[in-house]
This record gives sequence, structure tokens and C-alpha cells, in this order.
Amino acid sequence: MTATLLLAEQLIARSSVTPFDAGCQELIAQRLQAIGFQCETLVSGPADFLVTNLWAKRPVPLVEQAHSTTHSVANQAPLKTLVFAGHTDVVPTGPLNEWHSAPFTPSHRDGKLFGRGSSDMKVSLAAFVVAIEEFIAANPHPQLNIALLLTSDEEGPANDGTVVVCKTLQARGETLDYCIVGEPTSVERTGDMIKNGRRGTMSGKLTVKGIQGHIAYPHLAKNPIHLMAPALAELVGMQWDTGNTFFPPTTWQVSNIHGGTGASNVIPGAVVIDFNFRFSTESTPESLQSRLSRVLEKYELEYDLTWTIGGLPFLTTPGTLVNAVQDAILAETGIRTQLSTTGGTSDGRFIAQICPQVIEMGPPNATIHKINEYVRVADIEPLKNIYRRILENLESLERRDPA
Repeated sequence: MTATLLLAEQLIARSSVTPFDAGCQELIAQRLQAIGFQCETLVSGPADFLVTNLWAKRPVPLVEQAHSTTHSVANQAPLKTLVFAGHTDVVPTGPLNEWHSAPFTPSHRDGKLFGRGSSDMKVSLAAFVVAIEEFIAANPHPQLNIALLLTSDEEGPANDGTVVVCKTLQARGETLDYCIVGEPTSVERTGDMIKNGRRGTMSGKLTVKGIQGHIAYPHLAKNPIHLMAPALAELVGMQWDTGNTFFPPTTWQVSNIHGGTGASNVIPGAVVIDFNFRFSTESTPESLQSRLSRVLEKYELEYDLTWTIGGLPFLTTPGTLVNAVQDAILAETGIRTQLSTTGGTSDGRFIAQICPQVIEMGPPNATIHKINEYVRVADIEPLKNIYRRILENLESLERRDPA
């Protein structure tokens, strides 16, 4: 059993259903403290939903900087910081009787490691830690600050997790240069796809008002469903943007429509429509809100509309971090990875507000959130090695160009 697999099993065995961490971060912090990391726990949230966050950093001491360069430390630019980011919380198990083995008992069958959170994302966390340990052992005086940001509120509301840590770091003036988020991004084999960005998400709740009445006397009522129908048809057919090289076009989708009293002979007094935008960097929340409101006003609707912005789009164009990740994957697996911005949101949306280069990269995601979630054991060591190679690639770059 490898060190990565052993740690992954120890993490899976902890029943850390969101927002509970169940000791995962403490276990990781102990490992990191042993190699020079300064670890800080930030607890946030209401009493009935306390979230545990870990900020761990191994800053390069001045003596180590001087040890590794012929340049005066005083004349050097600040060293770059790479942060590995992820979450220790997992989604609920679902019906226990449908699992072939206990979800929080790591189990092996057919070359696969089963357990809730194995793919999303405790194998990635274990790979982070062991990759860092191996890198520090081989590079005791690095020219790269290394950090780890973990939360137990990624699968939940995400109000008291990574976003809180990022705001804390920003208030302190802490700067981040590169971030690897360990989300399961691969499709068939570890490394075949990475996310160099994600679409933004914005939801709306639209209440169109009418006048309730008897369905047999429509002239005495005002049916909001009928009034909304032409506007809805126009919104469904709209092209919000055409996307770009990295992003598909922005989409608008209705998720729920609520109307009526439950009686078949009553015209409702209001209809409520829930919808969501998944938007590219070609659009802004303001532009989308404005265009949608103009359609509603065109049809002279009486309405209330509230907006919730779940996250802004972010994009890391090919450059230092993308190259370091691509080269690491190619060297370890022979795969020329595919860049993608598809899928849902992640905590990368918060980190991108304080870090200019963010990449998501992890194991295959075919079984995430499913019954009998698993990761192929053959995918685990390559993942750890890719993370270590990314560190090596960035360290090499810093030693060539310390300024």
C-alpha cells in the first residue's frame, strides 16, 4: 500500500458529511506541520452549521532564500505562492442498502477503491499531502511558498468555507500566484481533462402578478401565466452571447414554475418562475439582468424580480500554470490534456478573486455523488506524481528567474 492510498483510506473512513470535517483537516495538518507548515483553523458559520476551514502555509524563510540564490534577498521580488485547494466534506451517502460496502469503510474490489468521497475529493487531498512531502524531501530549500486551503463547506451552501478564507487572506494582504483545485475533472484517465476556468452562475426568482378569479369568468381576472407566456417564449429563444475560444455560449434555463392554488377552477393571482444563467466571460451579470428586464417591460408585465449571483466566471489562459500542469501530465502519463470550462461551479470561483491563475485537476469524475463512488487504484499514484511534478516545474521556473 502506497502512502497516498493509505492516507486516502484514512480520510474516507471519516464520516465528513457537509458541513462536518470529522477530523480530516486535523489529520492533514499534523502531516504538514511535520514538514514546516504553519497551520491555522478558521471556524465560521451559525452554531447549527459550523464550518471548519484550514489555511496551511510553508513560507520560505529568508535563510532558505539566501541558501538557494546568489542574489541578495533584499533585492529579490517576493517569492511566488502555489496553493492546493479542496474540501474535506462529502455529500450524504443516500440509501445505505444500495451500497455494496459501507460508504465510510474504504473497500477494494476489482482494482477500485470504494467509499463516499473517494473521487470527490479525498484521493486528491491525500495526493496533495504526499506530493508536498515528497517535494520538500527532495527540495529542502525551495524557492516557492506552498500552501493548502481546505474547507468543510463546498458541498453545502458554501457561505462559510473557501470564500471566508479568501476574504481573510485578502484583508491581511496575502497574495496567491497559482492555485490547483483538486476537483475530479478527468474523464477516462487521470489527467485527460483539466478545467482552466468555469462559467459564472446567476439565478433569478421572477414573480409575475395578475388578478385571481374564477376560471369561468376570465374577463374578471388576469391570468399571469398567460401574460408571461410570450415573454417566456422570447427569453427561451434568445442568444445571450456566442461564447469564445474557451467558453460555450451563455445559457438560460427555467428550473421551476409555480402557479395556482391547487384548484382546477381558479385563475392564479401570481406565477413564480425560477431560472438560472450559466454565463461566459462574454457577458456580465449586469448585462444579462438588463436584457432580461427589457423583455419583461416590453410585454408590460407587473412583476418582482430578485437575483442571486452564485459566482463569476473565471479563466486562466495558457501561460505559466497551464504550461506547468500540461507538462506534468504529459511527463507522467503521456497524455496531452484537454482544456475545458464545462461543468458546474467550484470553489475556484472564490479563489480566482485573489489568485490570477487557477486550474482544477483531479481524478475521473464518473462516480462522484453516486452510490458506490470509487476511484481506480491505478489512478491514484499518477495523480500524486502529477501534483509533485507541478511543484517541480514551478520551482524550476523560480530558480531560473527569481525576479
